[in-house]
Amino acid sequence: MLTRVYEVLYAAYGAQHWWPARDGFEMTLGAILTQNTRWENVEKAIANMRSAGVTDAAALLTLDEAELQRLIRPAGFFRQKSRYLRCFAAHIVANYSGDVTRLLAGELLAARAELLSLPGIGPETADSMLLYGGGQAIFVIDAYTRRICARLGLTPPDADYATLQALFSAALPADAKLFNEYHALLVRHAKEFCTSRAPRCAAGCPLAQKIVACPGCFC
Repeated sequence: MLTRVYEVLYAAYGAQHWWPARDGFEMTLGAILTQNTRWENVEKAIANMRSAGVTDAAALLTLDEAELQRLIRPAGFFRQKSRYLRCFAAHIVANYSGDVTRLLAGELLAARAELLSLPGIGPETADSMLLYGGGQAIFVIDAYTRRICARLGLTPPDADYATLQALFSAALPADAKLFNEYHALLVRHAKEFCTSRAPRCAAGCPLAQKIVACPGCFC
């Protein structure tokens, strides 16, 4: 069924061209900043950092705490996120000479464990970095994915991260390009039709038309 879901979503929306970033380190910045906020707010924070010329690890560490917080304020939770960014940048400078791609392109399980050991980086953030920044074949699970899977009856609403990730990994070939596109399509669909409140199943939802009426929806 997951393969069919992908086919329907791709036919409906086309390629999504994710992740929107200029390089690997900027992508990792976005992955940390997007926690608990809308992407539009992350774009404002990254635009501030671009203007200040601090979208690489070494340059970021030249900022004092207050200035970094000012730049990333649009992304919310700016105090704790500034700490996460500084810890992450310091780790990349100390261990990879500032080149984050050396970490992200490393052996998958080891690189994931290393990311998870850093402050503020949980499974979704680590996997986003590995998939979008490192081209690793690991499926990212987020609230959008959880919502759609539950409404299609594939998993219970409270399914944990590992369970959902295993579902996708078992059903699909291990292909980073496929995982990239699929995750982006799920995000697009969740925003346009499978919203958290008042899902728009009867308003042209491609999954409701081509797969099955979502049993978990409330329309």
